[in-house]
Amino acid sequence: MQMNFHRKLPIPKEVKAEFPLTESMVQLKAERDASIKGIFDGNIDKFILIIGPCSADHSEPVLEYISRLRRIQEQVEDKIFIIPRIYTNKPRTTGQGYKGMLHQPDPEAKPDMYKGIIAIRELHLAALRDYDFSCADEMLYPENYRYLSDLLSYVAVGARSVENQQHRLTASGIEVPVGMKNPTGGDLTVMMNSIVAAQAGHTFLYRGWEVTSEGNPYAHAILRGYVDFAGRSTSNYHYEDLLRVEELYQKSNLTNPSIIVDTNHNNSGKKYLEQIRIAKDIVHSRNQNADIKRLVKGLMIESYIEDGTQGVGEHTFGKSITDPCLGWEKTERLIFDLAEKL
Repeated sequence: MQMNFHRKLPIPKEVKAEFPLTESMVQLKAERDASIKGIFDGNIDKFILIIGPCSADHSEPVLEYISRLRRIQEQVEDKIFIIPRIYTNKPRTTGQGYKGMLHQPDPEAKPDMYKGIIAIRELHLAALRDYDFSCADEMLYPENYRYLSDLLSYVAVGARSVENQQHRLTASGIEVPVGMKNPTGGDLTVMMNSIVAAQAGHTFLYRGWEVTSEGNPYAHAILRGYVDFAGRSTSNYHYEDLLRVEELYQKSNLTNPSIIVDTNHNNSGKKYLEQIRIAKDIVHSRNQNADIKRLVKGLMIESYIEDGTQGVGEHTFGKSITDPCLGWEKTERLIFDLAEKL
């Protein structure tokens, strides 16, 4: 077997020069970054919502969704800090199926990595330029992070990637908070080890360079549930689970101990409507225990314009083509409900 080399893609520096941020966008991004870090280090009393589609499939519905989030953010900004999900890479357990906008800017066309690089940068640029949102993305491929490094205010390392050393080392050199998910098998020590690695400085190979990192003090835990030995979805967002992670943090002496709870995936058993109940349950746990309140900084919610999911080629505007999502009406109601309970 062999690889077929098709073309040399532009390096991130070249793409950034062709599609730059304005001075006002740079300033806005810096202000949002400072606010998010303030929440993680406990100096700002707000609750983070990392919310949006399972995957960014088309620019138009994603931006329509973000425009709606902007209107809500203005109404709940005293309590909630919204970070839209623009997930341009979609992990695939078997490697089959739609892999995200980076690979296929048109989900019905063949992969085109060059067009994909441009498409994901333009989408994140539009969110910041037109709606004042710097967003979150998953770092599925560490070498691709630099294409968006000046635009992202939050980075997630997924359950299948969290044991990978290159992900951990790259996270140690990222300047914004990086969430490390518990692995699919649920071993919390793996997640904690990844946080330890990401918070430390390293020398390593990255994009053909020998680089050094200073460590990321805002690397933290994401609880997303797991699959048990019998293949059953098992949640880990409950009161006792949160206290368990708090205990692990105490033993680790890590900086800025924090949790983001993913309300979907194995926490919901992939039953997307359960996200509503789970989100409220987590806020309730925070309200019952001061340690949990300090520890749990926010939620990760999969939401889009329409409820559920659809197949590629069905063309319902704003409906997920990967995992099912909460529709807009339920999302709007949930955000307001959470704001009242915080």
